[in-house]
Amino acid sequence: MKRIGLYVKQDEEALRKADALEKWLNSKNISVVRAQSYSPDGPGHKNTEINKSAPEGLFCVFVLGGDGTFLSASRWVGQHNIPLIGAKFGEVGFLAVTAGKNLFSAAQRVLENDYVIKERSRLLVEVIREGKEIASETVLNDVVINKGALARLANIETYIDDYYLTTYRSDGLIVASPTGSTAYSLAAGGPVIHPQVQGVVITPICPFTLTNRCMILPDTARIKIRLVEKTTDIFITFDGQKVIEISDKDTILISKSPHPVKIISFPDQNYFDVLKAKLRWSGGRI
Repeated sequence: MKRIGLYVKQDEEALRKADALEKWLNSKNISVVRAQSYSPDGPGHKNTEINKSAPEGLFCVFVLGGDGTFLSASRWVGQHNIPLIGAKFGEVGFLAVTAGKNLFSAAQRVLENDYVIKERSRLLVEVIREGKEIASETVLNDVVINKGALARLANIETYIDDYYLTTYRSDGLIVASPTGSTAYSLAAGGPVIHPQVQGVVITPICPFTLTNRCMILPDTARIKIRLVEKTTDIFITFDGQKVIEISDKDTILISKSPHPVKIISFPDQNYFDVLKAKLRWSGGRI
């Protein structure tokens, strides 16, 4: 018997659709494991299954929600070799391969093996404080260092493979995977990177020095970040899901994770169609 996961946004329509999909899968002798996504700072988050990792052996996980739900689901799956398929029930759906209204037809195609699996690279982020690791997170989109509301410009020393690159004086710094290049990094002026490109992008947020621009590095690079002494009120955010305060006592190490995310898509889908639709690009032959 196959076991399929349902990772569902706390949304009335998504929950209703998940109930129907679960019954439909059960009718086909497929057992279902469910987890419900909550906002990282929302009520009930600490006591739900979101804090438990997905069980091993799932055939796949259907993610019902927006991109935030998908990012949360990728954390739920963790290092397990379980592919995800997104069904859009939110405002943004770069990571979804189908709309919620087409969920059952997409599920049927999956059961008929009419799909392909593509890997998306992730970043491993470690925070070291006075020689001890205080955080280790794997992110699909990005890691963001930014200042609090009342803080002055952040001074962020950046090293590439232990070679000093520069000290960014800015509102913050984004380190993004190719998947995350269409998220916060893009809004901050970074480039769009195709998901199959093996790279990492560094994008400063509102840099004081206008010549500080985004930079694309090979994914073999090891990025080290430190705050200049007495820099205060600075936070690091992992995929928008978890945040901790950091100081000049901390060293942030960022490298390619050995555990990519596997995403289910369909042979007749094209990445550029999704890109053009989501970014509302227009144009064509006259």
